Amino acid sequence: MIRDKRKIETVGWSNNMDLLLHIAALQDISVLLNPFSVAPGYTTVLAIGDKQSVSGKAKNAFWEIAQLKKYADHIFGFFAYDLKNEIENLQSENLDGSDFPDYFFFQPKLIVRVSKDKLQLEYFEEDAEFTADIVANLTKAVPEFPVGKSVVLKPRVSKEKYIDTVNQLKNHIHRGDVYEVNFCQEFFAENATIQVQSVFQDLMKKSPTPFSCFVKMNEQYLLCASPERFLKKEGSKVLSQPIKGTAKRGANEEEDQQNIKALSESSKEKSENVMIVDLVRNDLSTVALAGTVKVDELFGIHTFQQWHQMISTVSCEVDESISSLQVIKKCFPMGSMTGAPKVRAMQLIEQYESMKRGIYSGAVGYIDESNNFDFNVVIRSVAYNETKKYVSVCVGSAITANCDAQQEYDECLTKAEVLFKVLNNEK
Repeated sequence: MIRDKRKIETVGWSNNMDLLLHIAALQDISVLLNPFSVAPGYTTVLAIGDKQSVSGKAKNAFWEIAQLKKYADHIFGFFAYDLKNEIENLQSENLDGSDFPDYFFFQPKLIVRVSKDKLQLEYFEEDAEFTADIVANLTKAVPEFPVGKSVVLKPRVSKEKYIDTVNQLKNHIHRGDVYEVNFCQEFFAENATIQVQSVFQDLMKKSPTPFSCFVKMNEQYLLCASPERFLKKEGSKVLSQPIKGTAKRGANEEEDQQNIKALSESSKEKSENVMIVDLVRNDLSTVALAGTVKVDELFGIHTFQQWHQMISTVSCEVDESISSLQVIKKCFPMGSMTGAPKVRAMQLIEQYESMKRGIYSGAVGYIDESNNFDFNVVIRSVAYNETKKYVSVCVGSAITANCDAQQEYDECLTKAEVLFKVLNNEK
């Protein structure tokens, strides 16, 4: 049982999000959600200070997280993609450059929630001194973030190898093994050092998204500009918002509208999207009250600074007896990053991809004191292992029967373009 109730205190605020990023980067453990208030209507939350935590490889992850949650009010952290091995009879033997654990959750000493001109601080009395030190830092000037050396990434596989693999996956589809599979590739750098604060600051300027986050776990970092929500629970309602379908922003208004029209009318993108919607509906039906699974929005076009995305929303009602972790476990990994049928798609992903996905294709978020939760999909991100000096950017797309391998490769480069630019210090 949770022993105490957090103390809530409100202080004035100059709306300097760089300062929150600076404080997050100074801690050993931190999670910053929706930094810089990039998405109106979404609260910026900073969780810092490791009061108690769990992490490790896929084996008893959900049990261990559940034990932590028994004695913690709020927990923040991530599920990495390879938790699939605990949920299904699967394995992961590919190269793992960034070497993130399969899960990490912690109860923070301090939770900071940001409004336009105020900060709300939530902490236990025993962590008052820790909180006071943080508050003192909030009054200091933010040092200018140093810009590091340019980091140029190289592909794990060649373009020719990528195209050949896509065609092999299409053969599996034509044989009826799967209907759709999300195939990803890695771009990486070894012996590389990045200045995480300036890279993330630049990423948020170039690509502000509602499910962006900054995660620091000792010497490992995730700099994420995700536009996609995996799963949210509020009260008895659970919803998922899978993305399938991407188009570039146009050079002008006319071209932008043409790109929106092309995306909204694309039979290929709609086919990919609806297959994942059906998969999500199936996942949610395993935890939903009978008859409550519904599609709230199908093929919605949502515009971000870098892309237009086709997003659908699927929701359901769940019984009080179903725990938050049970809901997440039944739906993880997300359909948009696997394929249909999900297990066979994940087997093919392991067979044909050249790397372990690690935290990519995972989910970052929180479970609160009421067991509500909200998690993103880890895409459009940089994973950085400071100790190993390893930088990783993974990107992927949905492979279907009628897709064109060259176009899928180009889509991957479109998704990775902004990440390449921020790492290469391009304006």
